[in-house]
Amino acid sequence: MSINKYRLRHLEKQNHKGAKRVSKLIQRPDRLIGVILIGNNLVNIGAATVATIIANRYFGDVWGPVINTVGLTFVILIFAEVTPKTLAALYPEKVAFPSSVILKYLLKLSLPFVVGLNWITNGILKLFGISTEEIEEHSLSKEELKTVVNESAALLPERHQNMLVSILDLEQVKVEDVMVPRNDIVAIDINDDWKLIMRQLTHAQHTRVLLYRENIDDTVGFIHARDALRLLTKEQFTKATLLRAVREIYYIPEGTSLNVQLLKFQQAKERIGIVVDEYGDIQGLVTLEDILEEVVGDFTTSMTPTLSENVHPQQDGSFLVDGSANVRDLNKEMDWDFPTDGPKTLSGLIIEYLEDIPREKVSMRIAGYPIEIVEVNENTIKLARIMPEFKE
Repeated sequence: MSINKYRLRHLEKQNHKGAKRVSKLIQRPDRLIGVILIGNNLVNIGAATVATIIANRYFGDVWGPVINTVGLTFVILIFAEVTPKTLAALYPEKVAFPSSVILKYLLKLSLPFVVGLNWITNGILKLFGISTEEIEEHSLSKEELKTVVNESAALLPERHQNMLVSILDLEQVKVEDVMVPRNDIVAIDINDDWKLIMRQLTHAQHTRVLLYRENIDDTVGFIHARDALRLLTKEQFTKATLLRAVREIYYIPEGTSLNVQLLKFQQAKERIGIVVDEYGDIQGLVTLEDILEEVVGDFTTSMTPTLSENVHPQQDGSFLVDGSANVRDLNKEMDWDFPTDGPKTLSGLIIEYLEDIPREKVSMRIAGYPIEIVEVNENTIKLARIMPEFKE
């Protein structure tokens, strides 16, 4: 009964004979328990009867029952209960597989009696509204599976554990949690001077660059660096040919979970998309790389600022944090506990908490962490000091 059901299924798939026998036996636990207890009680009652006769013969009717009761209880507890059951609990497979051979034939021999016994016991259980036919199938929930992964330190490296847990958490993470915010999108205004456009394309740090007219909400499409290079080599690189080479934009509704978006990227054969809200306004940009980074961690080729560039440790134990730092990333990398169900950046979190655009040198406590605003610029918090050692 204590054998690992998931390991048992794995051994079954590998055609392990002992695993197949055990699996067949535990499919009907009422019959298995019945045949075990029949044998167990026959032996115990038989031993009690024989011990009573021997004790009465050698110690008389007065001391015989006392010695028989104490002595037999000690023997049964040590040799028939505690020792074998502890051994079976510690090494369930080593005990279950050979035992299943004996139990298999005992069940066949005593099947009529076991069936009759089960019929009586099942009838009694039905009087209490319990049906043995509705055996609950125990399956691991997502949280339980995460616990199993975290407890498998001896089998899995820590990095692999983190990757598996991240995969399980993809459903809870939305595209707006990992997107490049609207203000940070690298884009080119197609109405700019052609020389400026060429310079921007030449120095672009991304393989795909967004083109727009006057305002980023009036998007034209993405231009791939490969297409621009092809036009350049053919000496056909003009604003008109650049516009013809533009690729259609793939739009993503905000609120889409990462596991869903990963499948949509795969189905649409896309690698990049623009996140829009319910009104169609652009909120940010998401790439396939952004989603994969949630599983495997940051790539060294990423052009976005890393957390180490946003967090600056101080000698007094505090941290100077850029207001644009992502709250989820701060929690994950710094082991903090800021709320993630609201604003995505530290600046937005502070502004929402204060319900106002704060001034410098204003202090507050969010999620137990003392925070001091160090620098404010253009209605956003550029720098804040966090003192985790003074968390409540």
